[in-house]
Amino acid sequence: MSIHVAITRKVLPGKEEEFKEALRHFLGESFVHDGVNGASMITGLPGADDREIGILRTFKDKTERDEFYDSEHFRKWEEYASTLTEAPVYRELNGLEAWFRSPLAPPRWKMAIVTLLGVFPTSIFLSLTVGPLVKDLPLVIRLFTIAALMVGLLTWVVMPILTKLMKEWIRSNKKRVS
Repeated sequence: MSIHVAITRKVLPGKEEEFKEALRHFLGESFVHDGVNGASMITGLPGADDREIGILRTFKDKTERDEFYDSEHFRKWEEYASTLTEAPVYRELNGLEAWFRSPLAPPRWKMAIVTLLGVFPTSIFLSLTVGPLVKDLPLVIRLFTIAALMVGLLTWVVMPILTKLMKEWIRSNKKRVS
């Protein structure tokens, strides 16, 4: 299973262009490591006074991720990058977040269909299992309980499974010719 990591770095004032150029070079070099399946940089619009740079990385699996971050190549990059930025923030992406691991998100209609395929059976499951247990509670508490369970199940169980199963379809942009 692919692993997606989002890294955020705040560049020191006056070091923005130097960091961006060094990062472009490092991202290209990082593909020498077999387990790196993708890497991209996300910046603000030209002219924006935003020193925050996003880096999105995709690895073949957790072992490859760990090997990359433990490599001498990465250690040297991190040592240099720390002279140009504040401390980075690393976050592994899961489920819906992983859709946005590249600058081009899938079409909204595909995200809507996959979300519906997750929400509909989850709502039936919760109605049949939790519904009877909360039926005597006040309406607001009943709805909040079901909504909280729905969000939890979708975030940590249902959507990670669906996005993995439907990954190829979600990302494909092939147009059918009739």
